[in-house]
Amino acid sequence: MNLILKAATVIDPTSPFHKQTVDVLIENGIITDINTEITPKNNVKEIILDNLHVSQGWFDSSVSFGEPGYEERETIDHGLTVAAKSGFTDIALNPNTLPVTDTSASIGFITGKAHNKATNVHPIGALTVKSEGIDLAELYDMQQAGAVAFGDYKKSIQNPNLLKIALLYAQNFNGLVLSFPQENNIAGKGVMNEEEQSTLLGLKGIPALAEELQVARDLFLLEYTGGKLHIPTISTAKSVALIKEAKAKGLQVTCSVSVHHLTLTDSELTTFDANFKVLPPLRTQKDVDALLKGIEDDTIDMVTSDHQPIDIEHKKVEFDAAKYGTIGLETVFGMLNNILGLEKTVSVLTHGKEIFGIAPIQINKGNPASLSLFNPQGDSTFTEDRIISTSKNSAFVGKATKGHVYGITANGKIVLK
Repeated sequence: MNLILKAATVIDPTSPFHKQTVDVLIENGIITDINTEITPKNNVKEIILDNLHVSQGWFDSSVSFGEPGYEERETIDHGLTVAAKSGFTDIALNPNTLPVTDTSASIGFITGKAHNKATNVHPIGALTVKSEGIDLAELYDMQQAGAVAFGDYKKSIQNPNLLKIALLYAQNFNGLVLSFPQENNIAGKGVMNEEEQSTLLGLKGIPALAEELQVARDLFLLEYTGGKLHIPTISTAKSVALIKEAKAKGLQVTCSVSVHHLTLTDSELTTFDANFKVLPPLRTQKDVDALLKGIEDDTIDMVTSDHQPIDIEHKKVEFDAAKYGTIGLETVFGMLNNILGLEKTVSVLTHGKEIFGIAPIQINKGNPASLSLFNPQGDSTFTEDRIISTSKNSAFVGKATKGHVYGITANGKIVLK
């Protein structure tokens, strides 16, 4: 497909066209010209969108669908349409399927289903067989099949020796190990943050200590073994401090934070709405402030939607019995733009690619067109009728957002809302 993006403002600090409003000519998936005005040829489609801005394609490091095994929550095909319309050219797909994505064959199934789509899928292989935390999965074989990292989604590695062995073994092929930050014995049967709100609501709490003990343990192990460790979706002030200290020591540790931990607190749970039941749990405003500071000083490497579709049968139930998780792909940009501003929002949505072995693509002539398309202006309230995901379990219904995502152009395709 050949097209021209008309009057597009470029947001890419690495590009010579940063902050310029230009026409972008794309032919067979390649940017062939960028100029003040380009006259279209007969076979070129013009894309004219209000206050169009473009950036390098956004990357989400923690996305769950349902296929295989939980197709009623989200299929790969429909999930990738959601991702594209939400502005993401690349996503890392979690292994929490049925069966768990823990073999080279299961990685091949994911990449096969995602073939020839606008949004690129980068599978995360399970770190342990069936994500049971007992035996390491076939990490090298999965990497050869296309896995970009290894971790058991929302399941922490309770055996420290197992994580030690994983960090040592993965160094043989430059593998990235993910470790979910929760000490289960401390978390117990908690369902929300252990603080004043949990006492008022009479719900069992998960203390910040459960996360921080695990983070501290994992950093000690990393210091001993070397290797590369990624800690997904941290949620407490102390976790930020621990990771900042580890980075200052020169350890190869990275981390992410979810958009809901940056924008929501445990005060949301007063309605007992299970859409706010997430893991790690929503924390306090003090934690939110520390996470935002971690974004500002680059202690936190990336922001994720931590998109986790859950069908209504497992969400519209008693709070204690409801499954953890919220969808978030469709609201990431609007929520972040509201609190971080345009350039920082684009930065945190594009920065994490290198950590997962994905090469960034500068907006310049001769490069593939891997672009997110959006309008950063315009305030609105997110409503349920705007959800295009199959599952509707969004914690952001009724929340203020800023800007509008048009879609993406990538892999020679264009997907618009």
